[in-house]
Amino acid sequence: MTLELCIDKQTLLVKIIGELDHHTAEEIRNAIDFELDNNSVRNILFDFSDLTFMDSSGIGVLMGRYKKVSKRNGQVGIYHINPQVRRIFEISGLLGILKEYKNKKQALENI
Repeated sequence: MTLELCIDKQTLLVKIIGELDHHTAEEIRNAIDFELDNNSVRNILFDFSDLTFMDSSGIGVLMGRYKKVSKRNGQVGIYHINPQVRRIFEISGLLGILKEYKNKKQALENI
């Protein structure tokens, strides 16, 4: 798993390459929380173009970050979800909670 983080104004851009599962969830959660706690970040955008697998631990990471950002009146957005991961989002109800965008440009313009 590789994690790429960068900040664009008040938005944390997160790209996860590989798997978001019980082996990687804590590392990803800690890295995102560090950025949220130490920068003036209000929103999070997740790029899932290279996410190959996600389990219930990943759902927990996303929901936890959603709750944290919501307390700041921020938003969490997602884009580039592959079909396998999309199925997990549909079953879990995450697509009803997180805003989906076509791409990074659209996400940054609308978040």
